[in-house]
Amino acid sequence: MKDILDAIQSPDSTPDDFAALPLPESYRAITVHKDETEMFAGLETRDKDPRKSIHLGDVPLPELGPGEALVAVMASSVNYNSVWTSIFEPLPTFGFLERYGRTSEYAKRHDLPYHVVGSDLAGVVLRVAPGVSKWKPGQEVVAHCLSVELEDADGHNDTMLDPQQRIWGFETNFGGLAELAIVKANQLMPKPDHLTWEEAASPGLVNSTAYRQLISKNGAAMKLGDRVLIWGASGGLGSYATQMALAGGATPVCVVSSPEKAEICRAMGADLIIDRNAEGYRFWNEEGTEQDPKEWQRLGKRIRELTGGYDVDIVFEHPGRETFGASVYVARKGGTIVTCASTSGYMHEYDNRYLWMNLKRIVSSHFANYREAWEANELINRGLIHPTLSKAYALDDVGQAALDVHQNAHQGKVGVLTLSPEEGLGVTNVGKRARFAAEINRFRGE
Repeated sequence: MKDILDAIQSPDSTPDDFAALPLPESYRAITVHKDETEMFAGLETRDKDPRKSIHLGDVPLPELGPGEALVAVMASSVNYNSVWTSIFEPLPTFGFLERYGRTSEYAKRHDLPYHVVGSDLAGVVLRVAPGVSKWKPGQEVVAHCLSVELEDADGHNDTMLDPQQRIWGFETNFGGLAELAIVKANQLMPKPDHLTWEEAASPGLVNSTAYRQLISKNGAAMKLGDRVLIWGASGGLGSYATQMALAGGATPVCVVSSPEKAEICRAMGADLIIDRNAEGYRFWNEEGTEQDPKEWQRLGKRIRELTGGYDVDIVFEHPGRETFGASVYVARKGGTIVTCASTSGYMHEYDNRYLWMNLKRIVSSHFANYREAWEANELINRGLIHPTLSKAYALDDVGQAALDVHQNAHQGKVGVLTLSPEEGLGVTNVGKRARFAAEINRFRGE
C-alpha cells in the first residue's frame, strides 16, 4: 500500500500515475465473521461488546464489477449501523449478503464468510470499471452509502424506494472501514477540498440522513421560522440537524444528556437546550412497560418556557421507543414527527388521541437518495455545515470506537484513520480552510 499512499501524498501525481499503480492482492479491513454470529446469544444489547466481534486482518481484493470504482480509503467513520453489525442486531448482516449474492453473478462476490463493514469514506479513486465516465483515477472523493441497481421503475422517482436499494457496508460487502473499498460510481461525490481526510469522511451517512429527514420534501420539509425539537442534538445525527435548523432560519430546541453535550450545541450556535438527565425526565417506569403522560406534559411545559409559549413545529425523532410517546405529545397541533433509526427500540408506543385529534403527522425517513446526499455534501463544501468530528481512532482501534458509539460515550461523529498515517492531512484548498477554520475547530471542541 506504500506506493498508493505515496502517490496520494505527492502533489505531482497525475491521473495516469494513479491508473498505472499496481494493485495489491489483499488489503487490511475491519470484518465480522459468519461463524461468530451467536457469540452474544443470551446477552442484553447493552452488554454486547463490539471489541469481541470486530476483527482487523487481510482480505483478498475482489474483482471490480461494471459501473464500480475502487477507492483508496484515507479515512472512514463509525456509524450506528456498524455497531448493529458488530453485535448482530437486530439480526446478523450475513442474511443481507446471502440474498444480495443470489441476484447476479457479480453480486455473488458479496456473499462471503466475512463482512467488510463501514458506510463512510474519504479517499482517492484508483480504478473505474467499464460504464463509468464521470470519475477518473486520482480524483478525491467521499461516498454516499446508498447502493442501488436502478433496474426498477420505482427507483427512478426516488432511489430510496428502489426495491434493490441497500446500504453499502451494511447490506453489502467491501465497506469503508478498510484500506480499499468498492463502491458504485453513483455513490461518489467530490471531497470538500478544505477538509482533512478524517473530517471529510465523517459527515456522509449522518449528514445525508439529517438532510432528507429535516430539509427534503421527502421528510419534514423544514421552513424558515420553524421550531424544531432535536433529540440527541450533539450526536452524530442530531449535530447535523442542529446545524441545518440554524442555517435554514429555524429555531432548534436541543435535547442532550450531559453538560458537555450542551456545550457542543452552544458552540454550534443553539440557545435553547434541555439536559434531559439533569432535569430527570423518566418517560417509562423502571420495568419499561408503561409510560407516564405527566412526564410528556412536563417536557412540553419546558419547551414552551424556552420558546416563549410555543410548541414545536417539527420533532426530529431517532431514539425511538424511549422517546416516541413524548415526541407525539409535544409537537404542535398540525405538527410533524419525522422518524428514523429507533436506537432505543423499534416498537413505538404513543397515545393516538394526541396525534389524530390534533392533526399531527408521523413521517418516516430513511437515509437519502443520491440527489439529497449531493445537496447535503454541497452544504459541507460551501461551509454552511461543518463536520462534528469528536475523535479519530486508528484502524486497529475500531472495536473500541464502536463500543464508544454503542455506549453513547462519544460526542458528534467518531472517525477512523485507514490509510492516512496521521490526522490533519488532505487539505488542498488552504485559503478556504482558513475562512472556515474557526467554525471547524469549534465544532470539534477545539
